[in-house]
Amino acid sequence: MARKKKRAGSAKRKSIFLWLVLVVVLVAAGFAALQPATESVYRQLYPRTYREYVERYSREYQVDRDLVYAVAKVESNFDPNAVSHADARGVMQMTEDAFEWVQYRMGDESGVSYEDIFDPEVSIQYGTYMLHLLLEETGDEKLAICSYHAGMGNVNSWLSQEEYSKDGKTLDKIPYSDTEWYYNKVSETKKIYRKLYS
Repeated sequence: MARKKKRAGSAKRKSIFLWLVLVVVLVAAGFAALQPATESVYRQLYPRTYREYVERYSREYQVDRDLVYAVAKVESNFDPNAVSHADARGVMQMTEDAFEWVQYRMGDESGVSYEDIFDPEVSIQYGTYMLHLLLEETGDEKLAICSYHAGMGNVNSWLSQEEYSKDGKTLDKIPYSDTEWYYNKVSETKKIYRKLYS
């Protein structure tokens, strides 16, 4: 009688184990089948809007295209008519001061004015060139992204304060919570673009 119970218990454990293995295999197969659908959804959430302009100007100004897509996505969600509370405008959300600074540094004498910033090509060209300048001047992507959001004057000020930068070259802490959020969001979005489209 004890042997029968022992055999029955062993058979029951074996049966449960086989069911668990089957469930794990089915769940894994389900996830594998869903992956293309999930990727398709992500591509709709993170599109390469204005791809022609992003690809052209990121190549021309030697800026990582995924960074340009990320900034455009976070700044305006690719809305060419976006206007912020700070009166930053267009796909790349530039203020008039930033636009004029970039235009001066580009040496652009084409007659383009700030009124043209709602044109996606103008916005992406100028925004990408601004990222190029910030990357060139800071030598660091984190500093460039923070400068794009908070201004280079603020970032230079933070670098000069030991509570934010121990070596005066890298930011250990971003004092503005909205700039910290912005940096994290752009970085994460850039990773998503790289994973989806590389």
